[in-house]
Amino acid sequence: MAKTVGVVMTDRVVAGLIEDHKVSGDLLRYPVPVSGTNELPPDEMGVLIEMPADALAEMICDQIARLAPAGTPLEAVGVAMPGIIRNGIIEDSPNLPQLKGAHVAESIRTMLAARGIETAVTALNDADAAAAGLAATRGQLDRLVRVWTIGNGIGFGRYPYTDGPWEGGHTVVTLDPREKFCGCGGIGHLEGIMGHRAMRLRFLDLEPDEIFAQARKGDKRCQEFVVRWHLGLAAATATQIHLEGPGKFYFTGRDIGRLDLPILKENLYQMVKMSPLQSYTLEVLPENPTIAVIGAAEVAATASKGC
Repeated sequence: MAKTVGVVMTDRVVAGLIEDHKVSGDLLRYPVPVSGTNELPPDEMGVLIEMPADALAEMICDQIARLAPAGTPLEAVGVAMPGIIRNGIIEDSPNLPQLKGAHVAESIRTMLAARGIETAVTALNDADAAAAGLAATRGQLDRLVRVWTIGNGIGFGRYPYTDGPWEGGHTVVTLDPREKFCGCGGIGHLEGIMGHRAMRLRFLDLEPDEIFAQARKGDKRCQEFVVRWHLGLAAATATQIHLEGPGKFYFTGRDIGRLDLPILKENLYQMVKMSPLQSYTLEVLPENPTIAVIGAAEVAATASKGC
């Protein structure tokens, strides 16, 4: 059975060796989480943002080499990162600005070759990797899969891939000129409401988790924001329904615990009124980096075959 490697980078890097749509062995993580948890050590938070593009590529190659040392038959490597990624180039990545313009696929392929590992490398968006992973692990490679990933940024993934930016996190969900917290600088964006950085800028006295905790305790300011948070996600999802039609939407990511599905459903019901578009379904999934790792490898394997 052909072997591939999937690598996903968000606020950390997770890599795995994949055989037959399954992880073979253990996943590798960088930085290494605190023992017994999925949390990063305080002094390691934000380490990827501070790392130059070449150093990031070298670190990713180190993880790949640990999983598939020189001499291992390796069909392909898929590397998933946030941002607009086309033809192996990161055209823009507001959450990892040092990667803008990086020829990431070529850099990693060259660095792997220097380690004696000759293989094809495909770069893709991290949310697209999550969508591909869901399709692969659920036997849905013949269906349209759409997924929102909620974490440091807000990602929108789609499988099968269709050419285009697909930057769903930058969907405009409000015309309020005061909504200018998005890392890209745009006004009214979904990520400017839901993104981790955006929430910290909006509530200078509270961390994002504290906002939701205070809302549950009855704090009016926080409750009003949580309403806006859900309205924004509903508006962006409604936009996708009106553009591409109904179907199933998945919701996952590091901060998926903030999502109240009944509230999202009620908001979406108020936004999608055309009867042919109302046959959508919503499913919340706990964060599972294995899914995106498998998806990155699946996309890379397909690309290496010229499909």
